[in-house]
Amino acid sequence: MELSYFVILLVLLGCMAATVPVFMCLFFTSVMGFVLFTDLPLLVLAQSLFRSMDKFALVVVLYFILCGNIMTAGTTVDKLIKVANVLVSWLPGGLGMAGVIACGLFGAISGSTVATVVALGGFMIPALIENGYQEKYTLGLMTTSPNLGVIIPPSIGMILYCMISNVSLEGLFLTGFVPGLLIIVMTCVYSYFYYRKRTDFVRMPVPDFKKVISTLKEGFWALMLPVIIFGGIFSGAFTANEAAVVACVFAFVVELFIHKSIKFSDVKRITVSSAVTSATLLIIVAGATCFGRYLTLEDIPGKITELVLSNIQSPILFLAALNILLLIVGMFMDIISATLILGPVFLPMLAAFDINPMHFGLILTVNLAIGYCTPPMGVSLYITGSIANRDLVYVSKAVMPFLAIQIFVLILMTYWPELVLWLPGKFGYVN
Repeated sequence: MELSYFVILLVLLGCMAATVPVFMCLFFTSVMGFVLFTDLPLLVLAQSLFRSMDKFALVVVLYFILCGNIMTAGTTVDKLIKVANVLVSWLPGGLGMAGVIACGLFGAISGSTVATVVALGGFMIPALIENGYQEKYTLGLMTTSPNLGVIIPPSIGMILYCMISNVSLEGLFLTGFVPGLLIIVMTCVYSYFYYRKRTDFVRMPVPDFKKVISTLKEGFWALMLPVIIFGGIFSGAFTANEAAVVACVFAFVVELFIHKSIKFSDVKRITVSSAVTSATLLIIVAGATCFGRYLTLEDIPGKITELVLSNIQSPILFLAALNILLLIVGMFMDIISATLILGPVFLPMLAAFDINPMHFGLILTVNLAIGYCTPPMGVSLYITGSIANRDLVYVSKAVMPFLAIQIFVLILMTYWPELVLWLPGKFGYVN
């Protein structure tokens, strides 16, 4: 390996170790690489930066973030939680089941893990603890369940992967339903058996039929949002990109005129807040694109491909190594940066091992979603820790049983691709 590769790697790792923001690490490393190891002017880097912003997929990200913020500012989240509660909270561990189901419902609209943690964690963590659920169980559940925000579509990570791989966004969205539902079901089963024989928690009464109907009626418009998004996409009424805009318009109409939970004066504040959040993501995208541009000019993805293919011939070993590497990367890097940097590195290798790029996109997304809950950089750990006033070590221990469930689902879908590809195959996205 050339000396320049070691220098670039050391600069990047050194910046991260010094807790420099990820986007600055990527920018600085890219500039160093261009100045020291290429004859190209820095203008090429600047052009790559601006070109990275000229992507229609990034507009979609803005609208899904806006949709999540509208629901958080209004009462949609509260109504989703009520629906989940009335369905399962009367079971042993039922309030915990309601939490994971609510994360799945909210994730099916927002596309973001962080948004799901913030929207549901602040409500569900105090509620679970007040009803006698163990603190470790509560923090573990509400730290890991929001990963469904990027596993169940729409997913910001999936949108960015499609941007670099040119696979069908609608098809990739369909791959996320099976692992998302498996995680929900297995987490609910774990909660049931964990609390089946315990008496130190409050078990909700079984709701009568009238209560169920009234709660479903109250949450009807909230439940219709994912129905409209996915029904519109897969019926052909509109594309996945247009679905984000439809979702925002629908959410605004519901919160302004039906729920009447926000006022017209709130619209500007919510929109500006969403734009600021999107801008922070765009900065990371720009940094990752610049770094990817340097890697491409140095043909580093091609050299890594040659190295891997000369040492690994078995698809089983390749997938195992891939998962281990991505789990480690997820500990230190956010899903946006990792997707944009590692996606182009691994894509050239897939054909040699007969791996479907859509299948790889899901593996990449689930691995990096787990990274939200792994130290030292797991954002979800810090958010739930601050809500419960607990340190990183305590929360990291609390998430272990739930991470084991998600890693099991990851291994299952890695070595059984038909499990996640049959649904996009039914819609004609996989041959």
